[in-house]
Amino acid sequence: MTTFKDDGAIIYIPHGGGPLPLLGHAGHDAMNAFLKELAAMLPKPEAVVVVSAHWESDPLRVTRHPAPETVYDYYGFPGQAYEIAYPAAGHPELAVKAVALLEKSGIRAEADAKRGFDHGVYIPLSLMLPEADVPCIQISLSKSLDAQEHLLMGQALGPLLKENIWLLGSGFSFHNMRGFDLQAGPDTPAAPDPQNRSFQDWLKKICADGRTSPEQRREKLLNWEHAPAARHCHPREEHLLPLMVCAGAAGYRPAQKVFDVKIMGRSSVCFFWPGTV
Repeated sequence: MTTFKDDGAIIYIPHGGGPLPLLGHAGHDAMNAFLKELAAMLPKPEAVVVVSAHWESDPLRVTRHPAPETVYDYYGFPGQAYEIAYPAAGHPELAVKAVALLEKSGIRAEADAKRGFDHGVYIPLSLMLPEADVPCIQISLSKSLDAQEHLLMGQALGPLLKENIWLLGSGFSFHNMRGFDLQAGPDTPAAPDPQNRSFQDWLKKICADGRTSPEQRREKLLNWEHAPAARHCHPREEHLLPLMVCAGAAGYRPAQKVFDVKIMGRSSVCFFWPGTV
């Protein structure tokens, strides 16, 4: 098993369909195994900063509560979905630091002393850090859903990665709800979706090909809607925008590792960058 020893890590990951990853849904088996294995490759962080697709605000908001509650931001699932708990502590000091970095870069941001963690936080972290013994903060997306704003947001947060902190972009590189196959699993292959594949291949080329310059990478991400099958994979872009934050925080370096995982019958790509060069 490869082990990454750099301080800090930037990772764009999928968080699956609502609570299904923690409810034994077969279509999430590969994702669950991947997130557990990925966490085992990394040094345990001192804190985690999560940008989740499931919180949008204007201005940006950063959780500052010392003991954030669990936000059940889904509906229609079995009762056990509403018993999930991830009692990680908040990190008010880190929240204030994140707000200051954003404001220093001209990005309006506020600390939020009330909001808890949504499932874009506690679902993946339940798999990656199941002891819930690492403090976390969550940062919202901008309501504008503007790609440039999120690239700049990542650039502003980059200095956090000089410490042993994980920056998780918690989204999904394929998020067309009508395009998933909930019956797909290890023993039940889904029907092929060439458009899913073409967009994932485009993301891999843009984010991880060392022959692409930082300037080209930034420009391509800024204009992601022109990529093959972009709007098929993202009718609405909130699950892609955490990738923009990650790319900006990485200084538009190529991702060091690429992972391609099948989730509910569709490919979803994930990227890892060391926190510092």
